Amino acid sequence: MRESRGMPASASDDAADDEIEWLSTPGAAERLGITPRTLYRFIDEGQLPAFKFGRVIRLKKSDVDAYIESCRVEPGSMSHLYPETAGSSDG
Repeated sequence: MRESRGMPASASDDAADDEIEWLSTPGAAERLGITPRTLYRFIDEGQLPAFKFGRVIRLKKSDVDAYIESCRVEPGSMSHLYPETAGSSDG
């Protein structure tokens, strides 16, 4: 079995796959299409996990992507936004 730095080859390959990709707050806000102020509110309200390293706040790209997916609109859930008017007819 081939080893690299004391770990089996398969374990070192897994470690490379698990490397965290960090986003800055401006980068995360841009990815979400929101302002940094809104991003800070989401973080403060616990909607989006973030990490503080000294004075720097970073977010995991995977957490931001998971948040995006959690905000997916379910089909049939938007009818309240376009209510039928009493006087309308389809023709």
